[in-house]
Amino acid sequence: MTERQVGKIDGDFGGPAQPQPWNGLSAALFPAVLVACSGYVLFVLELRVIGFGLLVVSLLAARFISAALLRDLSLIAVGLAAMSLVPITTDISTGHMLVMGAAMAVAVGVPYGVSRFVFKDHAVRFPVLTGQPWTRAEKWYLPAVVIMGWALLPVYMISSGVYRNWPAVSDPDGIIRLFLGTNVLGIWDELFFICTVFALLRRHLPTVQANVLQAVLFTSFLWELGFRAWAPLFIFPFALVQAFIFTRTKSLSYIVCIHLLFDFVLFLVLIHAHNRDWINVFIY
Repeated sequence: MTERQVGKIDGDFGGPAQPQPWNGLSAALFPAVLVACSGYVLFVLELRVIGFGLLVVSLLAARFISAALLRDLSLIAVGLAAMSLVPITTDISTGHMLVMGAAMAVAVGVPYGVSRFVFKDHAVRFPVLTGQPWTRAEKWYLPAVVIMGWALLPVYMISSGVYRNWPAVSDPDGIIRLFLGTNVLGIWDELFFICTVFALLRRHLPTVQANVLQAVLFTSFLWELGFRAWAPLFIFPFALVQAFIFTRTKSLSYIVCIHLLFDFVLFLVLIHAHNRDWINVFIY
């Protein structure tokens, strides 16, 4: 990748050509907050009418601020609406995986396609081959994620009983489905909440504000999926850190690696929680 190409990504990807400051208030904050609130209402409170109402109000407010803000919040609204129309559960049956997978594809594919081919601003990008090597600190962070997952997830999942929100599997087919489900969902989380929601919000808001709002949506979605009890205490910081790392590395492949390592530990904990004689390497 040439210096000119890297410079273009730095300016265009994940934010406006002129990066927003780290603090300060703008008129765009009000409709953006309403979008985040709609996600909380849709996914945590499961009040669809109120949630869609908040989305409509946010878009009406954005219309009076700028056409660009309206376009970008509309793309986020499409993704939230698509996911709210299907049951968000850990069911790993073929039918449910197809339905939820279709909604996930719409939530990511429509904003990407409209941004690139209709609006032609290419605000949503998925940078995998950036040409930038990972630093030593980034490489060391990957095993650290595994250690943190090993220390945290068994205590959370088993002591709270939340593991029961996932199906008990012990047959090869069920284990494979659970593995695929956790991994596909982990990749989608980064595609939607970081590469789409965070990137679009960051075009109009300071980075910190955009990060907090995407973390609210990230945490709300995973709450409905099954991460209940005190899960927000670590999911919200995780979402914040993922977006922060993304602003530094501009690498989807790196944040996906982080997420998949964490989810691999989650997968092992779920197998152990339902089959206590298996993978007995956890402390809780």
